[in-house]
Amino acid sequence: MPRCGRHAYNPVKGYCAACGWGRSKRIRRYSWQNKKVNKVRVR
Repeated sequence: MPRCGRHAYNPVKGYCAACGWGRSKRIRRYSWQNKKVNKVRVR
């Protein structure tokens, strides 16, 4: 379990699928994670 606390770390690939730990220092965030309805962020 890496820095994000979710069981998404892949030991074969060597990084976490949820937060990107092991691949980058920055936390994995993408704009498409939040659906925008007429330019207003909707969770």
